[in-house]
Amino acid sequence: MSSQVFDRALYRRRLAAALAGGYPDFLLARCADDLAERLSAVLRRFAVAADLGSALPLAAPVLREKADGVLRLAEAAGAGADIVGDLEALPFAAASLDLSASLLALHAVNDLPGALLQIRRSLRPDGLFIGCLLAGQSLTELRQALLAAEVEVSGGASPRVAPFADLRDLGSLLQRAGFALPVVDSELVTVRYGDLFGLLRDLRAMGWANTLLERSRKPLRRAVLLRAAELYAKRFADPDGRLRASFEIVWLSGWAPHESQQKPLRPGSAKARLADALGVTEVGTGEKPGGEGQG
Repeated sequence: MSSQVFDRALYRRRLAAALAGGYPDFLLARCADDLAERLSAVLRRFAVAADLGSALPLAAPVLREKADGVLRLAEAAGAGADIVGDLEALPFAAASLDLSASLLALHAVNDLPGALLQIRRSLRPDGLFIGCLLAGQSLTELRQALLAAEVEVSGGASPRVAPFADLRDLGSLLQRAGFALPVVDSELVTVRYGDLFGLLRDLRAMGWANTLLERSRKPLRRAVLLRAAELYAKRFADPDGRLRASFEIVWLSGWAPHESQQKPLRPGSAKARLADALGVTEVGTGEKPGGEGQG
């Protein structure tokens, strides 16, 4: 996952243009509300917090409820940015932060393991990181429609939608980065549109247009776009005719190690099964993302 996938310079230019043109806040506002809810369960106050790369200044007010001082690192110049920098080269000294958060930014880095390692190193012992990114099944409908249309019309296809990390991979990356007590969970948010072009307009307005290094430099043919719109409507329309677009938002959290933290028991060292203690029958578990929004 550390190979070069994205043209980061192009991504930052497009993000700057998106911020200047009126960035849609519907996903980020939802994530900021979720961040507030998640932090409300943390019964302590932090000295220094940082918002790492969230496109709009929505995380900082949430962090101020939990921290005495808040810094905002933005990847493109914009309102409320204390530092303009790169998530792949964090400008924070080791053990200089107590709390860090990042909303919908880390899915656009090339070296996610390295970025998580830098975040962990920037935290003081017993410091907390919490963030979310697009992952898994995000934009699967768009990916399928564009691929099928381009193959049908042009006889071949080039990558149009960025790859997203898998939920299980993200849990492993937190552990590899050295976080203690890592937690990963996901929510599938469905946003609905009148047509494919409304979705594409929102993606461009958020700076999320194609920045893959292996992207085709030729503009997408009009015939391909029109056929993709037909396929999208045929395959992913609700009964009322509106089209579904999936955004799988995965939340990550972990603590910088500290001797006061709980330690997991050695495998096989438990004296009794949890199911026996609760008086229930033990069954397998699975993850079931949920949630729906309107766009």
